[in-house]
Amino acid sequence: MAKGVVTITVERCKGCGFCVEFCPTRVLALSSAFNSKGYHPPHVVAAEKCSGCDLCGMYCPDFAIYGARINGGARGDAHAE
Repeated sequence: MAKGVVTITVERCKGCGFCVEFCPTRVLALSSAFNSKGYHPPHVVAAEKCSGCDLCGMYCPDFAIYGARINGGARGDAHAE
């Protein structure tokens, strides 16, 4: 089960591939499709591997992608004081 989720804004992407390169769990790959600017944006190939670390978002120069952790349910933050 995935611990995170990736959100991609395809039209902001310029296809640099940093998100694919720096994803530690290999969740992403560059698409063969083009966005309206003519670039190949990333797409999710292994959603179940996403940890929500947001390295993809930290390395993206165009703020076109980000990762986020998924809460573990209604009591996901039960360990907080």
